[in-house]
Amino acid sequence: MLGLINRSIKYKDRDILLSLYISLVRPHLKYCIPAWSPHCVKDKELTEWIQHRFTRMFPDLRRLPYLRRLQQLKLWTLEERRVREDLIEVYKIIYKISSVTFDIFFKYNNYEATRGHLLKLTKRRASTELRHHFFSERVINILNSLDTRTVTAGSINIFKGNLERLRQSQEIDLFVGN
Repeated sequence: MLGLINRSIKYKDRDILLSLYISLVRPHLKYCIPAWSPHCVKDKELTEWIQHRFTRMFPDLRRLPYLRRLQQLKLWTLEERRVREDLIEVYKIIYKISSVTFDIFFKYNNYEATRGHLLKLTKRRASTELRHHFFSERVINILNSLDTRTVTAGSINIFKGNLERLRQSQEIDLFVGN
C-alpha cells in the first residue's frame, strides 16, 4: 500500500501523504493490537520500518533522523501507539465501556499501602515467558505507573489527552523500552 502511494502521488504534499498513510497504511499496522502485539525486537523493527519508510517519502525530511521526522510530522512511533491502544483498551474495560469483563483479565490491588492511584492492578503469576507478553500482563505495569489524573479521567477523550500530555511533558517514560 505504501509503495502504491509513493508511485501514484507525484506532488508530495505533507497533508495529502499523511491522510493517505493514516487511512490506508496505519490500519493494517494497528489491526488487532490488543490480541497480537509483537514482543520480539525483530518483529517490532520490521513493523516500525514501514513507518520509517513512509517518513522518508518527504524530500525535505529525508536527511533528518527518524525520531525527528516523526516530530515534524506529529506522529508517534508504532511502539508508542501499541502501548497507547493497550492503555485505552484497559480504560474501556475498567469503566465498562468495553464488552470484555474486567474479572477475566484483571484483579485490583487491595493493599492499603499502595502509592499512587487507587485503581492499581495486581499482576498474576505467569509461569511461561510467552504469558508475560499477553495483553493482561504487559499493560499492568504501565497502567499502575500512570498518575491519578490520567487513570480517573472522566471520559475516553480526556484519558487520551492525558496520555498525550504525559508523552509531551516526558513526566514518565511510558512508551520506551516496554
